[in-house]
Amino acid sequence: MLVSLLFLGTWPAVMTLLERRGRLPQHTYLDYTLTNLMAAVIIAFTFGEVGNTAPNFLSQLHQENWPSVLFAMGGGVVLSVGNLSTQYAWAFVGLSVVEVITSSITVVIGTTFNYFLDDKINKAEILFPGVGCFLIAVCLGSAVHSSNTADNKAKLNEFSADYKDAANIFRLLCYIYIVDSKDLEDGSTSVHKAKAGTAAFLIELENKRSIKASSYMLQGICAVLGKSTFIGLAITFFAGVCFSLFSPAFNLATNDQWHTLKKGVHHLSVYTAFFYFSVSCFVIAVILNISFLYHPVLNLPKSSLKAYLRDWDGRGWAFLAGLLCGFGNGLQFMGVSTFWGVVLFGEYRKSSKRTYLLLGSMLLMFIVAVAVLMASSGHRK
Repeated sequence: MLVSLLFLGTWPAVMTLLERRGRLPQHTYLDYTLTNLMAAVIIAFTFGEVGNTAPNFLSQLHQENWPSVLFAMGGGVVLSVGNLSTQYAWAFVGLSVVEVITSSITVVIGTTFNYFLDDKINKAEILFPGVGCFLIAVCLGSAVHSSNTADNKAKLNEFSADYKDAANIFRLLCYIYIVDSKDLEDGSTSVHKAKAGTAAFLIELENKRSIKASSYMLQGICAVLGKSTFIGLAITFFAGVCFSLFSPAFNLATNDQWHTLKKGVHHLSVYTAFFYFSVSCFVIAVILNISFLYHPVLNLPKSSLKAYLRDWDGRGWAFLAGLLCGFGNGLQFMGVSTFWGVVLFGEYRKSSKRTYLLLGSMLLMFIVAVAVLMASSGHRK
């Protein structure tokens, strides 16, 4: 369980790292989905084939269990769309807030659906106060992002005020484009690296990263930040709704509460359902990302299959992210991602006390909600 927790919390950080280094998200996600499917196949042919439970994975492939298979594949579709959406939301809202909001929405909607699907086996008097805590965490997450956006506006406005005359503007532009150049990677240019949380760091980061890098200019700071707040939170909430539908679909696939299977047909095992949802997850991801190569969203540059096949910069990390997600997908918990966002990427470094207070409150409420949810669990009949 702890290994699954670590895997599921770490793969989003790996994907975020690649986007911050400028790799196109379409390229990263195509690599990720290949190894994610590979992990599902390995799990199906190992854990799905061992043990005393019957039927095993291979025998279930020949059963008349298509209603359950369709539920599993439907869950894979919404999960794939949700994962793809979060890859864009991370750039606008930040890894920390995105993971808390999407996880909380997932629990609020998904847990409510599962409560009624499972004939109310959970303790309602404990369960729904926990759901309420998750709702509070969602609101606090939105407040954290709004507060952090205001902090960034203040930093950037103060920074731009120091470059009013033409000479200083020229020096600023030189700084930005030198930082963005490949010369830094091979060590041929020596430039002082901006400290995390400073205005210079924000400019450097936005100039390097692949998503919205071309639209981030000093003279349009407020407009861009305001737009990113709306777009980022909209994508985040959409992803949360997608994730929340996955759990009920997987529940129906493995427990058949609606009695769609014929008499005598075994329910899908967890590993068989996992295989089917991974296949549909793979198919929808390939279709969407190949489409985004030629018709990109959010002002990303166009690409092609040829360019994708030639892009080996960061491919190993993307493969690793797919394996981590694939092997850890049995546990839907995203708390570790928030830890990486705060500690590894310093998303709220040098923010105001108000932002730190909101961030701490959000994380505390999320932890309390998880504890309450665990306390409400019951046993399936």
